[in-house]
Amino acid sequence: MSVTRTHLAGITALLLALVAPLAAAAQDADAPIQRLLQEHSALIEESSRTSIAPAIDALAASGLPQAQSVLQRWRAKEMWRNEETGLFAFAEEIDRDTLRVFDFADGAEIGERPDDDWEQLKPNSGIRGMIGAALVQFQLSDPDPAMRNRALDSIERDPEESHLVALRAARDGEAEPAIARRIDRLERLLTIRFGETEAQRIEAIESFAGDLSVDGRAALTPLVATRIEPSETEPEGEDIYRTLRPGGDILTREAAYDLLVSADLAKPRIDRAAKREALVSNIDGGRVAGVEVAALDSEAARDMAYAALAQSGAVDAVATEAEIDETLERFFFVERYVGAPAAVALAAQEVLRGIEFRIWLNQLADLALDAISLGSIYFLAAIGLAITFGVMRVINMAHGEFIMMGAYTGYVAQQLVPGYTLSLIVALPAAFLITFAAGVALERLVIRHLYHRPLETLLATFGVSIALQQIAKNIFGTQARPLTSPGWLDGSLAFNDIVSISYIRIAIFVLALLFLGLYLLVMRGTRLGLEVRAVTQNPRMAASMGINPDRINMLTFGLGSGIAGIAGVAIGLYAKVTSEMGADYIVQSFMTVVVGGVGNIWGTLLGAGLVGSLQKGIEWANPSNTLAAQTYMILFIILFIQFRPRGIIPQKGRAAEA
Repeated sequence: MSVTRTHLAGITALLLALVAPLAAAAQDADAPIQRLLQEHSALIEESSRTSIAPAIDALAASGLPQAQSVLQRWRAKEMWRNEETGLFAFAEEIDRDTLRVFDFADGAEIGERPDDDWEQLKPNSGIRGMIGAALVQFQLSDPDPAMRNRALDSIERDPEESHLVALRAARDGEAEPAIARRIDRLERLLTIRFGETEAQRIEAIESFAGDLSVDGRAALTPLVATRIEPSETEPEGEDIYRTLRPGGDILTREAAYDLLVSADLAKPRIDRAAKREALVSNIDGGRVAGVEVAALDSEAARDMAYAALAQSGAVDAVATEAEIDETLERFFFVERYVGAPAAVALAAQEVLRGIEFRIWLNQLADLALDAISLGSIYFLAAIGLAITFGVMRVINMAHGEFIMMGAYTGYVAQQLVPGYTLSLIVALPAAFLITFAAGVALERLVIRHLYHRPLETLLATFGVSIALQQIAKNIFGTQARPLTSPGWLDGSLAFNDIVSISYIRIAIFVLALLFLGLYLLVMRGTRLGLEVRAVTQNPRMAASMGINPDRINMLTFGLGSGIAGIAGVAIGLYAKVTSEMGADYIVQSFMTVVVGGVGNIWGTLLGAGLVGSLQKGIEWANPSNTLAAQTYMILFIILFIQFRPRGIIPQKGRAAEA
């Protein structure tokens, strides 16, 4: 009789079912890894986060070569247990009813088995996290440095007490200096939290003396946590941080009494508004608890009426103001360290005091660096104005719009030229040429007719500035346009976790110094500079010597405008590029030139530093109100000019008399 395919399939399934227990039993039950799993099988089956730790720790500390694989398979939910034999294995699901089973001892394939007799272990997220922490010690000994760094990243994100042993074991054998430093630092951080003895923790704490890093402060700060406690006797103990008296900023009278109430050491209190409301709601025939309403004109009288109501059960009994004062006098209030033992907390407090002082010094240095950076921006914006206003005595209210034109030139260059570096190289001379031409046109068409008429020059250039802003809006719209810096200007130069400065600001500072040198070279080392100084001091005498004052004025104004255009490109990398951006710098530019001393480039440099420092200082003192900072700065400048009307470095000689 022939055997059908259906019969064969049935016979095969029956044989698999009969052989499966035998195959499972054929696993190496005496293998060390299997014996270890059997020892902790009850905990593994229970799969509770509160009780599983001994099983995980035993696997991690076993030193068995299969331990890492077991933990990884367990975390990935690939560990299974045979219900008949109790042996563990790892398996892959072929379909809904069949598994491909492997032995933990040697990784050998046992075969395909029905899943009826196998139970999958599914650790929850908490247990998977604990297993991941245990796997760190294996990752720390991995030959791949990237894997070791990832292990350290994992420890930094979620440190565990078990990591401390792994770090100490890995510290001595680490060959990569950078990784060794990370391991040493993490070991000290974890010792602060999990050290076995107070001496170890204090030694680790003291190693962070003067360390300004955020992670160091984050490890130390919880150790100095305190709690305010009341006591009927004078408190004693090394863990006392300070003794407090109710009524100060740290412990108000109300907060102190609430502490007593929460500790069941005093009756509840009631605020005056609630007390008045309770009395009003219990008025009966013009009386409250038998007292005429008209007689309740003092707090003491209201306290008595309320006490009478409480005695009758109409309201809850509460403490009167006099009782509150009397109760507070009987108690001491002490602030105790609760984040760590007293010796550890005191050591952490001492280190944190030193760190706080260094933080203050570094914040001061960072503020000074910001002030220098802002001053360099103002100097770059004002150096062109130092020529047009300081040398030519022309009040050009359109100077800010030349800065804006330079910034938009940089934006257009980035749209046309591929590569941010190349486009920046193209934008700088292009911005100079465009704004130089615009400055020459303004001088030829408007300003040349208004020399020695400052008010009319101011009004005319103010009108030009409005027109230029509107033209920019018509061309580029009202939205801010991006002027992207090259990749090599991304990021910041960080001295520590507190003091840093962006590379763009460093570039602007260097550019400001370059233009200072260029100005000095042109004005003191070229014929044009000599002629400019001659025309500035005595135009008639200069004309009699063959110098054309009109030509010199035109070139000087064009030079100042061109420098403003280059400043616009640099500022555009740092600030938003809009049609109104020039207005953000015109006031500071004029203040920089006037405060420094009209017509003196060194005065302009000092003026930029003073204005930048003043603005940053006011913003630091009043960070939530930038408008107030601007107002205070202008008021200070006005007062400064009252005492030094000619600026920090006034001009001398005929130029000062012009």
